Amino acid sequence: MHPNAKLIETFYSSFQKLDHAGMIACYHENIQFSDPVFQDLRGEQAGAMWHMLCSRAKDFELTFSNVTANDTTGSAHWEPIYLFSATGRRVHNVIDAEFEFQDGKIIRHRDTFDLWRWSRMALGPMGQILGWTPLVQNKVRKQAAYGLKKFLESQKKS
Repeated sequence: MHPNAKLIETFYSSFQKLDHAGMIACYHENIQFSDPVFQDLRGEQAGAMWHMLCSRAKDFELTFSNVTANDTTGSAHWEPIYLFSATGRRVHNVIDAEFEFQDGKIIRHRDTFDLWRWSRMALGPMGQILGWTPLVQNKVRKQAAYGLKKFLESQKKS
């Protein structure tokens, strides 16, 4: 197995245990992360997002598969199932990840998933009816950014 494939497996194995420190250890200090909700996180923001998600996870399980990697790039498929904290609704997300590596660490991580599909599960009827609209999707992004900002502030105080 290529060392970068092992790094991806370590990342997701840590996530299965809600071990944010193990996940963050796989990231380069100049990590760039993006997904449909958190569109451009860099450095400590990306690590803080995983810390926040792990610390808030309820009824959480995760599977991952199709891990591939070479010296510069990699990919994986992963599926978390959890209770969305804002609504208490059960979510089963289906995510494809792409990675770039530098210095034996993940320097870029991009997750892709269907935000409308996610919003239908996480938000219920409002997500079903309006989850495809930029208005709702941007509201989800703003709330997530605000939650991450507050989480970062709370971590700096403690």
